[in-house]
Amino acid sequence: MSENKRSLGSVYEDLACKSLAEKGYTIIERNYRCKYGEIDIIAADGAALVFIEVKYRHSKISGFAVEAVSFPKQRTISKVAAFFCMKNRIPETAPCRFDVIAFDGWHLKHYVNAFDYISS
Repeated sequence: MSENKRSLGSVYEDLACKSLAEKGYTIIERNYRCKYGEIDIIAADGAALVFIEVKYRHSKISGFAVEAVSFPKQRTISKVAAFFCMKNRIPETAPCRFDVIAFDGWHLKHYVNAFDYISS
């Protein structure tokens, strides 16, 4: 990924974190990486552990930002989330969900429980 694209991604991730904090979420980790991939934001919403993918599109030529979170991307995020939970000894019974924060231009839309866990 180009440095310019990465820095632009950081701008949108910063805005997403600000929005989440305003809603009362606690940011646990950003850009969590492991051998399975990466998750943009891991946060707590009350008792729920939330794995959040941030996507942006500067125009609708390529479609809406949320559409970029494809089935293969959801599967990758699910694997990373499972690894995070295992590594941090989070019980399997702990409430977890997968959200997407999509930016179409500067318009932010938060999709709560955007997709279900996908087992490999």
